[in-house]
Amino acid sequence: MQLLAFHDSEAQARAVARCLDVPVGVIDEHRFPDGETRLRLPPELPAEVVLLRSLDDPDRKLVQLLLAARTARALGAEHLTLVAPYLCYMRQDMAFTAGEVVSQRIIGDFLADLFDAVVTVDPHLHRVQHLADAVPATRAVALAAAPAMGEFLAGRAPGTLVLGPDEESAQWVAEVAACAGLDHAVASKQRDGDRRVRVALPPLDYAGRDVVLVDDVASTGHTLAEAARALHAARARRVDVLVTHALLVDDARALLTDAGVDECWSSDSIPHESNAFPLAELLASALRERS
Repeated sequence: MQLLAFHDSEAQARAVARCLDVPVGVIDEHRFPDGETRLRLPPELPAEVVLLRSLDDPDRKLVQLLLAARTARALGAEHLTLVAPYLCYMRQDMAFTAGEVVSQRIIGDFLADLFDAVVTVDPHLHRVQHLADAVPATRAVALAAAPAMGEFLAGRAPGTLVLGPDEESAQWVAEVAACAGLDHAVASKQRDGDRRVRVALPPLDYAGRDVVLVDDVASTGHTLAEAARALHAARARRVDVLVTHALLVDDARALLTDAGVDECWSSDSIPHESNAFPLAELLASALRERS
């Protein structure tokens, strides 16, 4: 087996490779003034190749993924696995208005056509329950970061509450709290637009408590910020945020700070200053199963 990585995923690829004791090849990337990209892969590849790259900034990265995957096949790769710790375009799983693109289905088919296997962490699925239904590759693996998140939170102050900011977070908040040995609860959310949400807290006593908001993705940060404001209004002592994927676009981090969030922690699925715990061993475990 050999891992391939772009420069922006090289550090994580090398960490995974150390867990597996396999080599890493770095894909050289040159961007021309007209916006096109020239890629250069290692000139010879073994039969088993793993391409590791998170798919934030997807519209740029998906084209590069196409070029790299097709070239890897031409250079000798017979079994090609994509490890995308963050997987893009998973939330749009149905058309809400006539003519609307169902991007999950299209991108899922695109990836399944390029790769024999796809491995990701906490994909943002809604009505589709299984990754294989969204990405019909021969092997589609959705790993859970909850145990690593729970281990990170273990040892917090007694009485710390793990809170999901909306109903969608319920599926992993309970597991994170159980792994950390902490209590948990789930708030409810009403969305009025991409950046307008309202959060209602469950009826608990928050006065003087430390609360950790746990979610899979922090994108604009508005849901987490609204939850933090509500918690401070309920006299919580401290509010922190723990997420798997820190997209944190535009001024999201500043928005969280303004809402009273003390610390923001994330996995290293997407390189960010908030990265607090690695996923290398989790990703390596999925690749060991294949081998």
